[in-house]
Amino acid sequence: MGLILTDEQQLQFDQGKLLPLMEDFYTVQGEGFNTGKAAYFIRLGGCDMGCWWCDVKESWDATLHPLTPTGQIIRRALQVPARAVVVTGGEPVLYNLDFLCGELKKLGVDTFLETAGVRKLTGKWDWICLSPKKNSIPLLEYFHIAHELKVIIHTESDLRWAELNAEKVHENCHLFLQPEWSKYNQILPVIVDYVKEHPQWKISLQSHKFMNIP
Repeated sequence: MGLILTDEQQLQFDQGKLLPLMEDFYTVQGEGFNTGKAAYFIRLGGCDMGCWWCDVKESWDATLHPLTPTGQIIRRALQVPARAVVVTGGEPVLYNLDFLCGELKKLGVDTFLETAGVRKLTGKWDWICLSPKKNSIPLLEYFHIAHELKVIIHTESDLRWAELNAEKVHENCHLFLQPEWSKYNQILPVIVDYVKEHPQWKISLQSHKFMNIP
């Protein structure tokens, strides 16, 4: 991801003991199956997919975000009442997350991952939300293990993309269609009609934006 590291930093980075942290904060989950659940969010910098509608484009360049000791991030996560941590990005699976998850699990913290599934999975996860992107097909392993499939819908044609992905997941995977925020008013009625005709799907809204929270 363009990071320039000393030998010692490279070792720590490879072990997952340093991570490019964009931000971490305590909030309420706003999307998908776990909407409304309090959790500590860890947003990692670095993403190479370039989705034009991404609402955190500032996360793309990992070099803009400081390499932060993972232990320091964990200590902050333990200062809040909720024992739930969501790791998001950017694209978190660009990094080795074994150490982060291992330490959190020792401390009784549930781990949640938001990913497009573009690289080999690391870490131990209680919940995996797979959000596939058209320009970077997820690895097959994610379809077998994802707890939820969340597809962003920008145009009506994206519904076909959603179905192509839904064909690959296991039978217990929860299926969500989420309107792309900038097209919310135009595309939501289309999604509502679609879900009424295809009730295996549910609607995910970015409820945190309505609540004006992170």
